[in-house]
Order: sequence, then C-alpha cells, then structure tokens
Amino acid sequence: MTQPPPPPPQQPPQGGGFGPPQDPPPQDPPAQTPPPAGGPDLTKAPEPGYGYPQTPQTPPAAPQAPPAGPPQPGYGYPQGAPQPPQPPQTAPGYGYPGQQPGPYGQPGYGQPPTVPYGQPGYGQQPGYGQQPGYGQPGYGYPQGTVPQQPQAGQPGRGGAFNAQVAIIVAAVVAIALIIGGGVWYANSGKDDGKKDDTAGSTGSTGGSGDGKGGASGGKEKAPADPTAKVLFQVPAPEVKNDSTVVVSGSWLTDKAYVKSGIAKIVGYDRDKGTELWTVPLPGPVCQASGHVTADNKTAILYQPAMPTKAKPSQGCSQIALIDLDAGKKLWTKTVDTGGDPISFNNVTVSGQTVAVGSTSGGAAFDSSGKLLWSPKTSDSCYDAGYGGGEKLVAVRKCGSYGARQLHIQTIDPKSGKVISEYKMAEDIEYASVVSTDPLVVAADVGDSAGDGSGISDFFSIDNKTGKLRTRIAAPGEQFAARCEGITRIEYCTGIAVGADRLYLPTEEHDGTGKYSQTNEIVAFDLTTGKQTGQRADAGDGYTISPLRMDGGNVIAYKRPPYDKGGQVVSIDGGSFKQTKLLENPATEQVRDVETRMSPDYSEYLYADGHLFMSRVYASKRSTSGDEEYLAVGFGTS
Repeated sequence: MTQPPPPPPQQPPQGGGFGPPQDPPPQDPPAQTPPPAGGPDLTKAPEPGYGYPQTPQTPPAAPQAPPAGPPQPGYGYPQGAPQPPQPPQTAPGYGYPGQQPGPYGQPGYGQPPTVPYGQPGYGQQPGYGQQPGYGQPGYGYPQGTVPQQPQAGQPGRGGAFNAQVAIIVAAVVAIALIIGGGVWYANSGKDDGKKDDTAGSTGSTGGSGDGKGGASGGKEKAPADPTAKVLFQVPAPEVKNDSTVVVSGSWLTDKAYVKSGIAKIVGYDRDKGTELWTVPLPGPVCQASGHVTADNKTAILYQPAMPTKAKPSQGCSQIALIDLDAGKKLWTKTVDTGGDPISFNNVTVSGQTVAVGSTSGGAAFDSSGKLLWSPKTSDSCYDAGYGGGEKLVAVRKCGSYGARQLHIQTIDPKSGKVISEYKMAEDIEYASVVSTDPLVVAADVGDSAGDGSGISDFFSIDNKTGKLRTRIAAPGEQFAARCEGITRIEYCTGIAVGADRLYLPTEEHDGTGKYSQTNEIVAFDLTTGKQTGQRADAGDGYTISPLRMDGGNVIAYKRPPYDKGGQVVSIDGGSFKQTKLLENPATEQVRDVETRMSPDYSEYLYADGHLFMSRVYASKRSTSGDEEYLAVGFGTS
C-alpha cells in the first residue's frame, strides 16, 4: 500500500478572504479541500482518472451528501409529461452524482446533490469506463476521414410534433446525462461589451493550416501584478425544501456582472458587487444563452409561474430578451402548437435572432420580438436545437429513435433558409454544436466514448458547402472535454475553437513530482484533423482547461493544488507560451470556496482582470455552518 505524503504546511500563503474576519486558524494541519477537478488529492497516492470507479473520499464539512431518496422536482425544469417507457439503457453522462464519487469528490458547491426530477439522467447511475494509463497510443490520434455527402437544403424551419416521436425522444431524455452544475459551457462572456463571444468556445476564421495558429492577437493583457483579491461574494439563495432550483446563466459586460437567481436576474457592479438592477421573473429560469449581441442583449427561457406541490413545473415556455445594460426585460414570447405553449429545451442568440429548440421543433424571433419561424405540423423532421454566435446552426432530427439521422444545417438567421447541410451517419443519435464559425460538431459515435463525456469524435464542417472537412477522433479516456448534446445543444466544457484550431485538455496523468498529477491542452488543425504539435502544460498539481478564445489566443483556467490559488492564463496561439493573467489567493478559506466550483460544474467568466465563478443550481443549505455562495468574484488591482 502506498504511503501517503506528508501533510501540507500548517500556514498557507496569506491572501484575501471571504465574509467577516475569521478566527485564527488552528495549529493542526488544515482539513483538506476536495481534490481539484481532474486533479489529485495530495494526501493519498494518485488514483485512476475520470471514469474509473473511485473509493469514496472524505469530503469537507461544507458539501452535502446526496439525499437518501429522489429529490423533489426541480424549479427550473419542464415537467408534467407522462412517464414514457424506458428504452435500452445507455451509459449516463458525466457529472451525475453516483454511488462512487469521481475524481471531483462528493457533490459540493456548484453541483446539485442529485439530478433534478424530470431531467435527463434522473434515477440513473453513472457508467464507469476504464482509464488507460497515460502514454498509450497518442491521445487524439486522427482517424480516417469519412465524408458524408451534403444533401439539398430544406426551404424552411420547424418540425412536426408527432406524439410517437415525442414519447420516444422523451424516453431517451429521461435516461440521458445531465451536467451536475455545468460550466455553462465554461462560459466565455464578453471582453469589451461589443463583441459576441461564444460560451465555451469562440470560433473565428483564419489560420493558415500550417500548425502555427495565432491568426490574431488577443485583447487580454497581463497586469503588472497578476495577484488577485476577492472582490465580492453573493450569498447562495435560500431554498426551504429539498428541491433543486436552477440558477443558470451569467454574463459579463464592461460595466456589470450579471447572474441569474431564483426567479430573477441581477446585475452587479463587477468591482464592488453592489446591485445595479434586478429583473424579476414570475418563475425560475430554465436555460440561458451564453451569447450576447453587440449591444449587450441576451435571451433566456423561464417558467410562467413558480412551481407548487400540485404542479411542480409550469413548463419552460417563456422566451425573453434581456437588456444587460439597462437591466430590463424587453419582451416575452411563447409559441403554441395544438393550442398549448411549447416547452423549449434550449435557447441561443445569433446576430439579432433568438432561436429556441425542443422535441416539438424550433422557433425564432428577431430583436423586436417578431416571430420568424415556428414548427410546422406537416414536417416530418424537427429542429432539436441551435448553435449561435457568429452564425446560426440547426441540429435537425429526422427519423425515429434507433434510425435517427441528424442534419447539421447552417441557416440564415433572418429567414431560416438553409445555406448548407451536412448529414451525419444514422448511428449518431445526438450532436453538440461546439462552434458555429468555424463549424465544429461533437458526437459520441456508436456510444463509443465509454466515459459518459458525450464525445468520441469532432466533425469539422464547411459552412458554405456543408462538406466534411475532417473528422477528429477524441477518445474519452485521453481527453477531458465533454458535451451534453441531449437537449442542450451548445452545452460543452473544456473546449475552445478559434483560428481554425480545436483546443482540448488531456485527461490527468502522473506529473514529475512524487504524488503530483497534471494535464495539458493540445491543438488540432481543423483542416487536416491532425495535432499541430503544440502543447500547454498545466504544471505539477494543476489541471488546465480552456475557457474561451481571445483572438488567436486561448484563455484557460488552472485549477490549483492544495497549497496554491487558481490561475487564469493566456496561451499564445502560435508559440503556445503561457502568460499569467490572474492568480487567486492561496489561503485555505479562499481555496476551499474556489475548488468547490470546478470548471466542469460551474460557470466561469474571465475578462479584463476579472474572474467570476458561479453556481448553476441552488439547493437547501448544508448544516455545517459554512457560508455558501451563489457567485464569487476575483480581480487584480
């Protein structure tokens, strides 16, 4: 049996703290925080990586253990549909709290104690995939390109609400994965309030295809001193019962940090944390777009009323456009089919178009609230969802479950007219839009990923012709990127796309230190599908994950070891040289809060020396007495 390493220093480096002044720390070694997302617990020998059954670790006092039984229906989810028959079992997705905790430890800050009732993954247990050791055949080795011939585009949008299709799809959704908190795509947010950044991956054209990357420089500049302090913290909202409430959605403008609460959206001064404005809502937020228009507007889905015991969900039928500068809800719309409002699963923004998708089909509105298109009852296919940002891309589903074919369509955001189309193979049931420009789609082909990540391959597609440029194999045991793709078409974490490159984090492996583990970010050329040879090392004890693009550079977060603070770095797209933009305090109190918000289970936004971490679920507070936060802001001087 491997002997544990010595305990950490009794007095970690000093830095900013949370809340009121604290009593002096005890002289005994401090209690260890949960190991970083994908990182090691330095009090014990390294264990296998993500997807391998773990021995339960002793959690800190703050995180709550999962309740013994199923949770009460969540506030932010569509309910009320009859329970469909269960299709054949599939491996549930990452992030599901199972009997054996993964490398992130027990469900904690930023993670729901269980999957909310009515959502994909409820009642299922996670599957575990064997984690091959680091150094097996090169991670991300390219596989053969298998182009699919594009077909003629279809003239309009929409989709038929077929009862049989709806029941089958609902059955699939009922067992599918859900992110247990979810970086809302490891959200990017905005640099200057004027340019739309994709959430989690900002695509930009350019790149010579020669492996050099770095088509253009970034806006984020290193400060004279990257040392950060705690700017403010927002207390977690009070939840009086055992339900889980959705608080998804966060945005960053040049003036405000904006965060969803329970049935409201609040704008905070991004330096002081004082409330600038509040937009009250009649019901909880269901989903929120990570994209922001040039004039700082975004879109959300929410319920028309607060849930009750008699009706635990009112359906996610309300579509709203929010002005993040003025702090106003500009309009609210619904789309009816058969006399009843459609409950939508996802929402996105592209240009001045707001698009929503569901198993009943898709719809879109312009910035004034005018309906651009809606589901057609005569159509045998339907728009399950859309990817937004620079372009608008539809994931259109045709055929029944088991014989499904996905059409990836670049469409005109004003008319819905198909510009190009790529038809995926029939064995692909779900797909996620990672980036719309350049167009990159992720899928788990034949459920071959084996780790619940939702990704076995990436498809680089030409927006203009619909032809497949290349297909990139990304084995789940070698890469830490993940996508949901079941209902949330854009919900991916640990991925960035830009300058015609795809940037992925590797899974953890042994570092150079005796007990350390680490990982890297590597790059793929979207023309050839091959690795460029570039690699950004996290450093011993750190785990690195891409957050977004910054021109031709990659903004990444480094989750820290037990005795350090987390970091934000800029990775040069050409040289891959890392520049430290921000480093958080290393005090135990600050680090404890930071490490409870991993990039895989929380929303991260970075811009202009400001880093914000926030929860996407709220639940009944623990009885440990530790303060819990909805959001925490860090900033350099």
